Amino acid sequence: MAKTTQITVTAESKPGVLAKVCDTLGKAGVNIVAICAGDVSGRGKIRLVVSDLARAKAALGAAKIRCGEEGALLVSVDDHPGALAGIASRLAAAKINIKCAYASTAGGGRAQIVLAVANPDKAERALG
Repeated sequence: MAKTTQITVTAESKPGVLAKVCDTLGKAGVNIVAICAGDVSGRGKIRLVVSDLARAKAALGAAKIRCGEEGALLVSVDDHPGALAGIASRLAAAKINIKCAYASTAGGGRAQIVLAVANPDKAERALG
């Protein structure tokens, strides 16, 4: 488990927005470690964990793409039914709200989960 900072981009939900964000990061040599993109009422929110936060923010700024930051945890767990339930239950018991969660697997029996929380330090302690 590691504390991380995810970049957040809020923009109009329309074709090409995600492509522009990803292209900007790619041209800057920034790898996307994890991504979550969704929309609500025509507004899109893209959350990204990247290989180089400072370079990503500079590249997005130069492209006139406004971004923010959120504290998060990057958790690697065994990929099996109930793994996320156990983590979420431990955070709930510690009264830690999960603002956003997304995950991926690449085979090999492991899953990587990104948890956006208000207090990553407290969440890290709760998960031990």
